[in-house]
Amino acid sequence: MIVLFTIILLVLLVIGLPVAFSLGMAGVAGMFLFMGGDGALAQIPILGYKSLDDFVLTAVPLYILMSNILLTGKVGANLFELGNKWLRHLPGGLGVATVVACAIFAAITGSSVACAVTIGAIAIPEMLSRGYDRIVVLGAVAAGGTLGILIPPSIPMILYGAITEESIGKLFMSGVVPGVILTLMFIAVVVYRCRNLPLEAPATWEERMSALRKSIWGLLLPVIVVGGIYTGIFTPTEAAAVGTVYSLIITFIIYRSLTFKDLPQILLGTVKTSCMIFAIMIGATLFGFVMTILDVPQTLTSFVVETEMSRWLAFVAINVLLLFLGCILESVSIIYITLPIIFPLIVKLGFDPIWFNVVMAINLELALITPPVGMNLFVLQGISPDSKMEQIIKGVMPFGAIMALEILLLCFVPQLATWLPSVVK
Repeated sequence: MIVLFTIILLVLLVIGLPVAFSLGMAGVAGMFLFMGGDGALAQIPILGYKSLDDFVLTAVPLYILMSNILLTGKVGANLFELGNKWLRHLPGGLGVATVVACAIFAAITGSSVACAVTIGAIAIPEMLSRGYDRIVVLGAVAAGGTLGILIPPSIPMILYGAITEESIGKLFMSGVVPGVILTLMFIAVVVYRCRNLPLEAPATWEERMSALRKSIWGLLLPVIVVGGIYTGIFTPTEAAAVGTVYSLIITFIIYRSLTFKDLPQILLGTVKTSCMIFAIMIGATLFGFVMTILDVPQTLTSFVVETEMSRWLAFVAINVLLLFLGCILESVSIIYITLPIIFPLIVKLGFDPIWFNVVMAINLELALITPPVGMNLFVLQGISPDSKMEQIIKGVMPFGAIMALEILLLCFVPQLATWLPSVVK
């Protein structure tokens, strides 16, 4: 039955039906098959309402709105210019500036796609004009854009907390140290691949301070949002609201890069993205309900326990599953399909749920740059039409290896993810 149910889902995905509707139709088909018509029809609206009946999810459209405001308001351009002025004299300086700008913008918006679009639109032509190899440029932008999932605030972490009922604040804190380490590892890759390029003349201190003054208002946003959560001044949901208001203030009043004419398009984009996420959540809930009827989580947990399988072997199998799904699905779908099934197993095997949140986030980062449906791959091809998909894929391969290396590092040193949540209350 489980195999038949899975085949139905795969067929719907292969014929091109959107993920939300594929999950929903597979779930409804399973409910009719195992519960009968009347029982299935009664459960559909209840499950749909229940999947969204969580106050924590209010933060999702607010963070998306904040991201769209900053994207349209060209705050990312100031961040790239700041990185350019301070870092361009280093080996691979513009590449380093690109990764740093992506990390900062990720800490502001929590959106990987917005990060890749904003920084990539500026960095790609600038780096190509300075003689950087196209493959290196595309890889740095695509990989740097994925940092939006790991560095807080992170929408996938909010969804993880909504499903597992873990503290959103602790989940956010768990991504800080691994996010910084991954950023430094990305920088190391860029420096190594650009080691033969001639060094550029450093900017004057006057130019550096001018860029810093221009960017300071944008740099304060992650301090306000993330710092407010860590210090307990406001909850993650309240932080999203505060960050949205602050982003409106700096783009309308300080930078004057937005006008009221931009608001309809910003709001429309926010509604589209939010509805897409929530539609996937509803579809995945229907799909997951059938998996629960079939006792898939319990059966999986019992199988691993009864066979006395090594917990690390089970962990490797879970990562392989996430990597495979990352080749065909995007992050929200992966979270809502897999987490209700594998989370009980993770807890049963003795893994820290906060630690596993970071492991899953890195796997979701890999999903963004893994063909055939890696979102950042298509985003880069959209903003750089002269680039071929094979060039983009070649560019991201070393960074994908670095992400896998960080997962391995977290296995040996789990404190990288658990230390900060344990000391910051």
